[in-house]
Amino acid sequence: MNNIKVASWNVNSVRARIDLLINWIKENKPDVLLLQELKAREEDFPYDAFDSFNYNIKVNGQKSYNGVAILSKFPCSDIEINLPTFQDTQSRYIEAWIDCQDSGFRVASVYAPNGNPINTDKFNYKLQWLNSFYKHAKNLLENEEKIILAGDYNICPSKKDVANENMILGDAIYQAESKNLYRKICNIGFFDAFRELNDNLNGFTYWDYGQAYQNNLGVRIDHFLLSSYALDTLESTYVDEIPRKQKKTSDHAPIIANFRF
Repeated sequence: MNNIKVASWNVNSVRARIDLLINWIKENKPDVLLLQELKAREEDFPYDAFDSFNYNIKVNGQKSYNGVAILSKFPCSDIEINLPTFQDTQSRYIEAWIDCQDSGFRVASVYAPNGNPINTDKFNYKLQWLNSFYKHAKNLLENEEKIILAGDYNICPSKKDVANENMILGDAIYQAESKNLYRKICNIGFFDAFRELNDNLNGFTYWDYGQAYQNNLGVRIDHFLLSSYALDTLESTYVDEIPRKQKKTSDHAPIIANFRF
């Protein structure tokens, strides 16, 4: 049996957050780390900073915006850059097969569009992207693999996932169209890891800058979606709020899932 720790974190600029990130890795030792919002091209990613961790690093980057990465202690193969079901100029998706001895699994680092303001092309793009993500996720299930699709979905699924529902009624993360697409993905056979094990906790992963964290005005928009085969091996999942309390921090906290393959 293998104990595998997978973490996902929207770092809101990997270079601006590099010291925080490196210290967090030293403390938490994830086997696989999925990053979002790198705000860096592949050639500008700070690979050298991770040398001591022996990660295999795969990056889908973009200058100043977006960007996703997979850092894995195990070999990576079958790399998919961007959704195969969607023509996109933005770097929002990267997928890989993780070759963990006899217990391989598929992971993706997901950075779905924010979509604000609603009633604009940005919201239409969000819905198009999510619908294409749904199609790809459905295709992945046909392989009957352990699948972990984790990242910043920019969707708050329900009232229990936000401190104050009135704050986000006009936000793209809480529109019926966004929430329905999230449910649609779950209905085809993916499971919200945090909610499967933590029905009564809020699990907030994002607090806006300013006093939102101090006042606990958070939302849960970062998620692990698991195939049934991955869910069967899930031991625990939780949000680590410690980095959100640091100086020069991301507005997101990392979320961690522990598996026993």
